[in-house]
Amino acid sequence: MTPTDAVALTADLIRCPSVTPEEGGALALLEATLADAGFTCTRVDRGGVANLYARWGAKGHARTFGFNGHTDVVPVGDAAAWTHPPFGAEAVDGVLFGRGATDMKSGVAAFAAAAIDFVTETPPDGAVVLAITGDEEGDATDGTVALLDWMETQGEAMSACLVGEPTCPQRMGEMIKIGRRGSMTAWFTVRGVQGHSAYPHRAKNPLPAMARLMDRLASHELDRGTDHFDASTLAVVTIDTGNAATNVIPAECRAAVNIRFNDTHTGAGLTDWLQAEADRIAGEFDVRVEMKVKVSAESFLTPPGPLSDLVSAAVEAETGVRPELSTTGGTSDARFIKSHCPVVEFGLVGKTMHQVDECVEIDQIHQLKRVYGRILADYFA
Repeated sequence: MTPTDAVALTADLIRCPSVTPEEGGALALLEATLADAGFTCTRVDRGGVANLYARWGAKGHARTFGFNGHTDVVPVGDAAAWTHPPFGAEAVDGVLFGRGATDMKSGVAAFAAAAIDFVTETPPDGAVVLAITGDEEGDATDGTVALLDWMETQGEAMSACLVGEPTCPQRMGEMIKIGRRGSMTAWFTVRGVQGHSAYPHRAKNPLPAMARLMDRLASHELDRGTDHFDASTLAVVTIDTGNAATNVIPAECRAAVNIRFNDTHTGAGLTDWLQAEADRIAGEFDVRVEMKVKVSAESFLTPPGPLSDLVSAAVEAETGVRPELSTTGGTSDARFIKSHCPVVEFGLVGKTMHQVDECVEIDQIHQLKRVYGRILADYFA
């Protein structure tokens, strides 16, 4: 059998202009490729988002290893700033260029190619599942969540899952993600009374109130970290009045903060704390403070154990590097899968993701396919 070419598949996927929420032909390409290899493929489209579920082997098998990834990509930005066409998949000096080359069409191609070769060459006693979404870079409400919802109604399940997001900061093999911090954003509006700056006693200035609130939030130590997580962080990301006049005290001021939190906290607990601080400021300054909160993800952890040991051993065998078990970085779709089955993440070096001239070293794609293939072989051994 001729091995499945993960590099050629990556290039073909890059040529699909699948900017969220457009499918761009990427999932259709994967569906055809996987179906030809004996996978049962189902499109699980919802809310205008395209998703693909592919399974080889019996449904409901106790040993079902899953891969999760996405084919949607972020916008190109200024196309004229690109040295290579963003959807051209040009290979130059061992490097493949294009939007999604790192995040994460190479990862999807690598696990698809590894899965095809594995089930063809050494059919396992079990099942292999690929759950691929077109909505990871967007709102993520109708992507992996839709796949998991559909799986529940159909009696489909994974006993373990690996998300193929880029996880390595500088070199292949150095990091596996076993959890992620939670993420939430809070928007504040402080409403006072507009007035002339020469007569401040006739106004209620919302700016000092907002400044005090932002200082208290930013100065507060949320925690000092836990066994597997760094300390939680709060960043003030905007303060705005929209006031261009220097002789007018504005009627309102708006601001927002973003919090990345560890397993010391929950979104609900932090929301209560933020509301208490807002209420305190409202009383001290005799203004109204309104708050709106969006919790994008709760923190989660897959404790070190059989799954992380399996992946670590495969990574070290193929790269010569013993990976660090980490919870750093932003959010990923693992935050949804963690409620379904044990999940970890391993993928490429992610230095160029979302950048102009996003690219991947071709050797890393080959290496990643080998890692995924070894994981499958060891899991079903």
